[in-house]
Amino acid sequence: MELRHMEYFVEVVKQKSMTKAATELFVTQPTISNTIKLLEAELDVTLFNRYKNQIYLTDAGEAFFFQCKEMLKMYDNIPNELRNLLELKTGHLKIGIPAIINIRRLIHLISQFHETYPNVTFQLFESGSKTIEHDVYYGDLDMGITVLPTNNKNFNTFSFIEEKLKLVVHKDHRLAQHQTVNIDELADEEFILFNSDFFLNDKIKETCRNYGFNPNIIFETSQWSFIEEMLLTNMGVCILPEGILQLLDTHLQAIEITDATMKWELAIIWRKDIIVDSLTKDWIKYIQENYLLNP
Repeated sequence: MELRHMEYFVEVVKQKSMTKAATELFVTQPTISNTIKLLEAELDVTLFNRYKNQIYLTDAGEAFFFQCKEMLKMYDNIPNELRNLLELKTGHLKIGIPAIINIRRLIHLISQFHETYPNVTFQLFESGSKTIEHDVYYGDLDMGITVLPTNNKNFNTFSFIEEKLKLVVHKDHRLAQHQTVNIDELADEEFILFNSDFFLNDKIKETCRNYGFNPNIIFETSQWSFIEEMLLTNMGVCILPEGILQLLDTHLQAIEITDATMKWELAIIWRKDIIVDSLTKDWIKYIQENYLLNP
């Protein structure tokens, strides 16, 4: 098995097409097709199922895909690893962050780390926690921020913040003058939520059901700006973590929720069962040593 064979296979998976993969790799389609056949023969497994001109990974194909990505990542990272062992710190870190958090403290640490190691660059990917966990697991991200609990078999975690969840309404809303609110008082309200990729979506739905009703959801999105704009039109209510409240428009009001379970815990996660490169280890150690020291 050659490294380029793994590269061909990974590109086919990404493109979901041998023809498109061939175009991206500047090789012929028969070259790609023959490579897949050679891999299947060598491994004695079927890597793809084919149905109506579409290809889908088999379970064996998915396992092989993960291993290929790890091998290719390790190969590509050899020069950086050698430089990092000489304390020349260089490389690129990809971090997944939920759209729903206030990341000012994290950005401050990134800035400090970059000042110390100017050859290290960062890329932040904003998404829901479920996508972040998926992308960390499959190697598309070096680490991510997610909501606990998570799958401890797959991830190491560093819990760094716990926040209350509060009701947010327009200042003209009927509940705006309340100091506190009970969940059952929201049974007739129209909810604006982050979409199902966010664990907060699950949390709100589950809590409402525990109080005997399904929330009347009128809008779901992955974008915080959309939620804020809808709240500013007084169209509904939203439940948001405490840390993001300082970013709210002054026409919006946050209200304490009496249910003690209305909180969440955030953690940084990284893959447990792979060899973590030295740069990622150093960054994780830096966060663990400095995050709680920088309010």
